[in-house]
Amino acid sequence: MTPSHLMSRADLDFLLHDWLRVSELTGRERYADHSRETIEAVLDLSAELAETYFAPHFRKADLTEPRLVGEEVELIPEIGEALAKFAEADLVGAAMDSRVGGLQLPYTAYLACMAWFYAANISTAAYPLLTTGNANLLLTHGSDEQIRKYVEPMIQGRFTGTMCLSEPHAGSNLADITTRAEPQPDGTYRLFGQKMWISGGEHQMAENIVHLVLAKVPGSPPGTRGISLFIVPKFLVDDDGSLGERNDIVITGLNHKMGFRGTVNTMPTLGQGMHAPGGRPGAVGYLVGEENTGLKKMFTMMNEARLGVGLGATAIGYTGYLKSLDYARNRPQGRPAGADPSTPQVMLTRHTDVRRMLLAQKSYVEGALALGLFCARLVDDEKTGTPEESTAAKTLLDVLTPIAKSWPSQWCLKANELAVQVLGGAGYTIDYDVEQHYRDNRLNPIHEGTHGIQGQDLLGRKVVAGGGAGLAALTGRITATCDRAATAGGVVAELASLLRPRVTRLIEVTTALAEVGATDPEAFLADATEYLEATGHVVIAWIWIEQLLALGDRVTAVTAAGAGAGGDGEGGARDAGGAGDGASASDAFAAGKLRAAEYFLRRELPIVDAKFDLLVAGDRTTLDMRDDWF
Repeated sequence: MTPSHLMSRADLDFLLHDWLRVSELTGRERYADHSRETIEAVLDLSAELAETYFAPHFRKADLTEPRLVGEEVELIPEIGEALAKFAEADLVGAAMDSRVGGLQLPYTAYLACMAWFYAANISTAAYPLLTTGNANLLLTHGSDEQIRKYVEPMIQGRFTGTMCLSEPHAGSNLADITTRAEPQPDGTYRLFGQKMWISGGEHQMAENIVHLVLAKVPGSPPGTRGISLFIVPKFLVDDDGSLGERNDIVITGLNHKMGFRGTVNTMPTLGQGMHAPGGRPGAVGYLVGEENTGLKKMFTMMNEARLGVGLGATAIGYTGYLKSLDYARNRPQGRPAGADPSTPQVMLTRHTDVRRMLLAQKSYVEGALALGLFCARLVDDEKTGTPEESTAAKTLLDVLTPIAKSWPSQWCLKANELAVQVLGGAGYTIDYDVEQHYRDNRLNPIHEGTHGIQGQDLLGRKVVAGGGAGLAALTGRITATCDRAATAGGVVAELASLLRPRVTRLIEVTTALAEVGATDPEAFLADATEYLEATGHVVIAWIWIEQLLALGDRVTAVTAAGAGAGGDGEGGARDAGGAGDGASASDAFAAGKLRAAEYFLRRELPIVDAKFDLLVAGDRTTLDMRDDWF
């Protein structure tokens, strides 16, 4: 496998430099030690490490699941070796503050680097994803002592981190968790309970594991208002940073999964008495911040994790696309309709239906990658922009986060499905990676907030927050893009004209639904998933117009050469696939972008019309369905 079968460096460079202009961020104080050269060097390093240490055990980690032996979990050694190389390269803290050992790399560049690892082996890359999320939460909400004891060792790669939210009876509904935290005279807490679905909960790849645990203190308010957040390390950490007693948190079972098998998924039990720190049972926990503020703090980690999940889904879809494209380019099969049967077979890419499947994948994965990196740029602007830029970035990021998590999780999974189909029977075997990519990616619409929960978050909170400020920010940006496209003229203006009326419709539908919500909250959210999916398609269409505008005159050039609307099919296939017929790589890249944008705007965007119609019709088919009718 080569890096070109993991991600497209040309696409990453275009998005980072031509569109998002990430080098401009180095003019800001936080990123002053970086330049385009350092950013590209870290990208080069990430691609090399992903290919050399992550990709080779992609299949082995799937076939050799984690094993629980006593209290310990056994994993294949290649996972630990890959994570050690990742830590040695200072990538755990790449985007974190230099004061704690981080590199202060722009978050936009950091996510682009992580795409390589997610594409190479998502189940191994999940460990640093969880660890960085854990560390960032403590950097935001932890005390200086907590940062020294737990964050700095995580950045060094000595400790790893988890997030312990769900319980056997309380998955998405955290209001019903029962893990309790009993205050102690010394200011610590003793935790008792059981958690479920905890990734990275036990292994031997680090000196310590830092669990962030949601629990309730006796007498706390009911529901989510009474949730507090605690650090519960596997080993207690002494004041000098050395490891102390084994804490009373043990793994009592593993979950065996459809995919993501290299990421151990555990059932931790706290306070069972298997260990007795300080001579008595109970897992020792350290409160983060104040009591009853835990869920709000955890969302710091969860919002970051949601962007990571979306990018992970994108990367899995992207590598599946590239691998199916490579197969189709090298697999002779059949002949065009009407061809002489005595002539040689042609490659799969010569068949129109295969082109359709490849073009659909391209439109999904390249659109999703652009969205993910755009959201990362908003994170950078929120952190380092002027007060006005920071506020605007946060408003837009809040409304885009559920889309950036859910849209790639849905549509890059669809890309993986199409990749299997391109390979045909071969794609259904373990001899090719695409079937595992599908299984791995199937998790992403589920964890870190299910697809349905993202819809409720978008419609029920994000677009109506601040009197509709989030929706206004989003639609204002999209409308401004359409205005720029109209000025540019040509095919870009034509495609933007397909988007503009859908933006108007989005505003109208949201307004109508908000009126329903004033009197019937259940009906308001009944079809929140339909709203999420329609809005997501509008957003991706906007992102595609943005990419065409960033290409500038290159779109005009390839359109004049016949690669855009009205060009012949064979020329378009060559442009989408490679340089072909003497065309430059730059022309082929631009032509491929244009064709993918055309595909999405003409063939995918129209599906939102039926969804918008359904939403304003107030259809009650699902709402009025009864349990005994199933």
